[in-house]
Amino acid sequence: MNPTTTTPLKIALLGAGGKMGCRISDNMIGETGYQMLNVEVSPQGIANLEERRLSVVSQEEAMKDADAVILALPDKLIGKISPSVIPQLKSGARVISLDPAAAYAEVIPLRDDLTYFVSHPCHPPLFEYEPNQEAHVDWFGGKAAKQSIVNALHQGPEEDYAICEGIAKAMFKPILRSHRISVEQMAILEPAVVETTTASLIYGCREALEEGIKMGVPKEAAWDFVLGHLRTELAIIFDMAGFPFSDGAKHAIAKAQESIFLPDWKERIFNRDAIKRSVKEITDSI
Repeated sequence: MNPTTTTPLKIALLGAGGKMGCRISDNMIGETGYQMLNVEVSPQGIANLEERRLSVVSQEEAMKDADAVILALPDKLIGKISPSVIPQLKSGARVISLDPAAAYAEVIPLRDDLTYFVSHPCHPPLFEYEPNQEAHVDWFGGKAAKQSIVNALHQGPEEDYAICEGIAKAMFKPILRSHRISVEQMAILEPAVVETTTASLIYGCREALEEGIKMGVPKEAAWDFVLGHLRTELAIIFDMAGFPFSDGAKHAIAKAQESIFLPDWKERIFNRDAIKRSVKEITDSI
């Protein structure tokens, strides 16, 4: 709900019929504090909105009236589309990105009289108890499972933070916690921590499972064994289990790290030049 006024804020949702746009559209239905202006040009996206009985407006019409615009667009398109969007906005409007890449790579044109805000979902946490099956299989969040979000006020007056955070809470609900961080800190988390590093390591887990199957372990036995151990190992490593690895496991881990990891892997990934380069590659990808 808009925290400062009873008049609904007009929010232009760019890419309203896409994958992320539809998730936001679904969550904003029934939010009386906001009037959604859905912008979509693709036939499939328009069809997705029609299934939800949502109307589409032109970009020009939406931008001139918008109190805020949500860029529900792929990172690679924001740099191409935002230069046509930003000049159409009225003074004082809020530009809300759903990923730090475009802001951190500086591909969005900045106007001194606009607010720029970034919000990104954390997704449902691994160790949070969910009481029903619908929430348990809500892998992305924003439907039944509670999730936290991270937010950054990239540019604009301090009072706009609460307004934009309110929009973010509505579009990513149900919310567990809302964290305020900087755009750079968000870029450290994604891509450096959760994509460059942890997603790559998880791919390695899957590849190790497949190698075990190739060597003759029955597939179902391998899946049960590996996924069960992953749960326990994650609980141990993230200090949730209350007990350590066995001495044998510690020895195997220490020896394996010598073969799997480059000695300077942290320095290669967790430096600002590398993060800038990775973000730039993401926004420039085709």
